[in-house]
Amino acid sequence: MNMQTEQLKTLRDAAFRASQNAYVPYSKFAVGAALLMRNGNVITGCNVENVSYGLANCAERTAVFRAIAEGYNGADIVAVVVYTPGQKAYAPCGACRQVLAEFLQPETLITSTSEQASQQWRLTDLLPDAFHFDVSAYRE
Repeated sequence: MNMQTEQLKTLRDAAFRASQNAYVPYSKFAVGAALLMRNGNVITGCNVENVSYGLANCAERTAVFRAIAEGYNGADIVAVVVYTPGQKAYAPCGACRQVLAEFLQPETLITSTSEQASQQWRLTDLLPDAFHFDVSAYRE
């Protein structure tokens, strides 16, 4: 299940750098995410807060939405690495898990890192029995 050490370090560094761009005036909890694309490119995202908390966006979703906006699709995402500040490595929130389930393959590796910890999961372990809808049945 482990990704190569050098590859993980590169993605962790990219996620950490992305966290430095986070807009977090309320929580002060700057998170960054890095997606490894099939072609070797890395797409990053950070969390962006809003005074109306429900309008905030997490780093994982920002990175996925950015990848889609740049022309990638879910099959292009090979791995996800998230950086969270502090000592604990946090799993993606429920909203992020559902967005990841929309675009990633069930076996995609997701790694959360912090200053002192690291955890890894497959998407299917983070969101078993994820909600999916077959849109092809509704296309003409």
